[in-house]
Amino acid sequence: MKNNITLILLSLLCLVLIFISCIVGSGSISVVDSIKALIYPLIGKDTEEINEGVKYIIYNIRIPRTLFAALAGAGLSICGLAFQSIFRNPLSDPYILGVSSGASLGATLAIVLGLENIIFGISGMSFVFAFLSVIIIIKIASYGNRIHTTTLLLAGISINFLASAFISLLMIINQEQIEKIVFWTMGSLSNISYHSVIGVSIAVVMGIICITYHARDLNALLIDTQTAKSLGVNVERTKRIILLICTLMVALIVSESGVIGFIGLVVPHIVRLIIGSDNRRMIPFSILGGIIFMITSDVLSRTIMPPSEIPVGSITALIGSPFFIYLLFNAKKRLKQ
Repeated sequence: MKNNITLILLSLLCLVLIFISCIVGSGSISVVDSIKALIYPLIGKDTEEINEGVKYIIYNIRIPRTLFAALAGAGLSICGLAFQSIFRNPLSDPYILGVSSGASLGATLAIVLGLENIIFGISGMSFVFAFLSVIIIIKIASYGNRIHTTTLLLAGISINFLASAFISLLMIINQEQIEKIVFWTMGSLSNISYHSVIGVSIAVVMGIICITYHARDLNALLIDTQTAKSLGVNVERTKRIILLICTLMVALIVSESGVIGFIGLVVPHIVRLIIGSDNRRMIPFSILGGIIFMITSDVLSRTIMPPSEIPVGSITALIGSPFFIYLLFNAKKRLKQ
């Protein structure tokens, strides 16, 4: 009963934040005009008195941006939850494991090679490089049938640095594309369109359905591999499916927004501290938590220094990095006990 009430309250908070995200921004549009442009069509009131520029900004910039922020927050959060379960490590997330950086490198290469206008050009390259990053990291961290946690994190950090080095090199070689490449490295929602929303929504909905279907298997994997096998879980098949769907989600999100880190780390961990580690209960809370985190970060990125925008990836990193340090200190304390 308590969890149901909390879910309802979080859902209402999501709706409030979505509304706020649609009416505030870095532009000079007044909040009253924004509310009118947003509300009048819904209640059937004449919108002729509203400036066409205001309508365009609300319906073609802010609404798709807000929808994408919600989808990205939900997708990255649910990926973090899945990675933490299959690797049995609360410090795992797409950013720290190098998946986001690999996807960003793929997107950068697509820009440099002129594949932006080709269907699945950027998203396809993002997926390939994100998937390669996952495979390399698992190969490095695997010892027999086990994945060593410390090696996994170190491998992820190494892939992050390696991808960043290649991106920096590409920026130096292709200085005419430097602005576009910087967009991917810092993370921004300034160029989001309805086309972006449609593509990502399909992947995120598929991912949520898939991870929800495998929630029981993820609970078993949290204990250990042998227990999962004894409970009838096809461990390797489950891991492959989860890794594939999560990599697809991360790649599509990164291909549209650039690297946005730490959501998959912070949100699932907070949810786990509050309601426990049962993935069946964690999934809806993580989805709502990811939406709240991402939309809040995006609103802050637009309103802290108007008319300029701070990259949303910088906001999530400013919040997530201290939290990551806190988790590492906690892990250190447990080792001393």
